[in-house]
Formats: sequence, structure tokens, C-alpha cells
Amino acid sequence: MNYNNKKFRPVQNSENGETTEETIFEYKQTGNILTSKYKGGQIVEGHLMGLVDKNGNIEMRYHQVNGKGELMTGICHSKPELNENGKIRLYENWKWTSGDMSSGKSILEEL
Repeated sequence: MNYNNKKFRPVQNSENGETTEETIFEYKQTGNILTSKYKGGQIVEGHLMGLVDKNGNIEMRYHQVNGKGELMTGICHSKPELNENGKIRLYENWKWTSGDMSSGKSILEEL
């Protein structure tokens, strides 16, 4: 699975997460290396970097500045699923490595 030039938007997130449906992720992929810039909603600016395995699963690290001016960091594992319309849905398990160190789940859908 290749995520290059695909855009994603959260459709579901845990209460302790900062991304919303207003947050847009723009993915780039070269080989198995994935990067993304993202912003929108509570996120002023964010970046992620990850590795994609042969099944399209992503192991990533992210950092972002929120609307309060805080720098937040975390780790995330994403598992892809192809929808009937051919678009990708990502099921994510994430954990803050800053702030309260809590964890959560989110779902992103390809635009």
C-alpha cells in the first residue's frame, strides 16, 4: 500500500486527542518512509514520520503545536482498511509522549 499524495481527515478521536474533522493530513511516501504535514482545528502545525510495513501498517512518531502554544509529541500505530469505494480508512492507536502521557484511538479516512 502506498500513501503518497493522499490526504486524510479524522472522523473519530478519543476525547484526549487534539485532531478533529478540521485537521487535514497530507501524506508523502518514498519507499517505506512516510511523512506528513498536518494542521487545522486545534492544530496550528504538525508533522509525523513513520515506517510502512508490507501490509500497509504504519508505525509513526508525531509532534505538533496546538492552539494553546504547546508542543505535543506522541507515537501512533495505524492499521489500514480499504472501503468499498476504494478509499483507505486508518484505525489508529496512539499515545502521548508529552503532557499527561495518556493514550487513545482515532479513525482517519482518505479524502
